[in-house]
Amino acid sequence: MLKVEKLSKYFDAEKALDNVSLTLESGRILGLVGENGAGKSTFTKCLASVIKPTAGTVELASGVSVGWIPQEFNLAADLTVSENIFLGREKSRFGFLSKAAMREEAKRRFQKLHVEIDPDGLISELSPAEKQMVEFARALDPRHRLWLMDEPTTILNHEEIRRLFAIMSEFKANGGSIIYISHKLAEVLEICDDVAVLRDGVLVGIFPAAELDPSKLARLMVGRELTRMFPGKLSKESGEEVLAIEHLKSGKSVNDVTFTLHRGEILGVAGLAGAGRTEMAEAIMALRRVDGGNIMLNGKNVKFRHPSEAVATGISYLPEDRQNSGILPEFSIEENVTLTSLARYCRGLIRLSAIRREVKRYIGEFRIKPDRPEAKLCELSGGNQQKVAMAKGLDTRPEIFIFDEPTRGVDIAARCDIYEFIRNLADTGVACILISSDMEEILGMCNRVMVMREGKVAGFCSGEKLTQEELMYLSLGVQA
Repeated sequence: MLKVEKLSKYFDAEKALDNVSLTLESGRILGLVGENGAGKSTFTKCLASVIKPTAGTVELASGVSVGWIPQEFNLAADLTVSENIFLGREKSRFGFLSKAAMREEAKRRFQKLHVEIDPDGLISELSPAEKQMVEFARALDPRHRLWLMDEPTTILNHEEIRRLFAIMSEFKANGGSIIYISHKLAEVLEICDDVAVLRDGVLVGIFPAAELDPSKLARLMVGRELTRMFPGKLSKESGEEVLAIEHLKSGKSVNDVTFTLHRGEILGVAGLAGAGRTEMAEAIMALRRVDGGNIMLNGKNVKFRHPSEAVATGISYLPEDRQNSGILPEFSIEENVTLTSLARYCRGLIRLSAIRREVKRYIGEFRIKPDRPEAKLCELSGGNQQKVAMAKGLDTRPEIFIFDEPTRGVDIAARCDIYEFIRNLADTGVACILISSDMEEILGMCNRVMVMREGKVAGFCSGEKLTQEELMYLSLGVQA
C-alpha cells in the first residue's frame, strides 16, 4: 500500500524527520507514537502532500487515494457541513453543483457514524466533537484506501470511540490500511497490528502490538522509565472560598449551575459530550452570554462584559479548542505568551528584553520545543502549542485557572509535566477547575468532582464516592 524511504524534513535548522523508512501492507493498521515534537504529525503531512519533504520518497500503490484526518481541524468555518465534506470534490448534475446529492450523501455518512449533524448547518456552530465527526465523514470517501488519522479520539467519549474502532476494523477487513496516531497507548495497542515509534524525528523501530504493553511502549517513546503519571492528590484542606457560581444560566447549554471553588483546590468537572461543561466555563469568562444567576468573586458579585475583564480580575482560561480559541498559529511563542498580559511589560514603551527573559523561563519550565522565543506556533507540535497556551494563561498571574481538556493531543511525558504544573499551581494557592473527558485524569488529580448532565449539575463526588462507576452513573443519569 505504502513505501517510504529515507524521508527527512527540516524547518530552517530544526530537524523534524530524519531518514524515516517504512512499508505498510494492505489490510493493516500501523500505530505511530512518540513524544510531542517527535515528528508524527509532520510525517503524516508529508504523506498527505500537505507539506513537502526535504528529502526522501513516498510511493503509493497504483490507484490508492489518501484520506487525512488532521490533529487540528482543517475545516472552513463559514461553509456548511456538507460543503466541507465535499470541498474540492463537489458532486454535480448536468454540469451544475448538486447540493441535494451532497446533502443526502452527508446524511448517509453520519448514519454510519451514528451521529446526528445537520448537513446544512455551519461549521462555526458545531462543538469540537461534532467537528471531529465531520472530519471522519470526509475520510469516508469510498475512493480512499489509506487513512491517516492524527489524534482522532481525543475529544470523543467511550461510545464514540467504540463506533470509530468498528468502522476502522471494517475498513481494514475490506483491504484498507490506516496509520493511526494517538497518545492513548491502550487504544493504540487495542486497534493496531504494529506500532512504529518515533523519537526526535528518528524511527526507533516497528514492533508487533501483541508484544507490547503501555509501560513498555512509553519507555520506547521517551527513552527512559516513567515511574508515575500523577503527582498525587492534595493532602491539605483547601483554603477560603474564592469563587461562587449561583444558578448560572446561558442559552440552552447551561441551566441552573451552582458550585463553589476554594483557594488551592483542583475541582474536577466531568460529564459526557454536550453536558454543558465548556459552555459553563465560557459563560464565566464572558465568552458567551449569561442569561441568569450570579458570579461571586471573593464574596463580591461581578458582571463581566468582556473576557478581558475576567482576566483583569485574576481568572485565566485554557480553552478546549486551542487552535481556534487559545493561540495565534502565525504568531511567535513570545507574542502568544504575552497576548493577554502585554500591559505588564509596558513602561511607556514595551520592554522587549523583559518579555524575552520571561518567555525563555517558560520555555525552560515547560520544556517547549523548539526553544526559540521567535519560533512561530505553526512550527510547533500540538502538545508544545498547548504548553504555550498554558504559559499564556499563567503570565496573567491568575488567582483562578480554568483548564478545559488540558491534555488533549498531548503525549504521556508532557501529560506528566502538565499534571505537575497544575498541582504546583494549587500548592501556591491558585484555585483550579479541571474540565476533562478522561476519567483517569479526573480521578488522579481531584479530591472533589462536579458532574454535569444536560446543562445542569448532576451531583458531586468526593472521598469514598469518588469512583469511575459513580461518575458514570451521574453522567448517564442512572441510579447507582
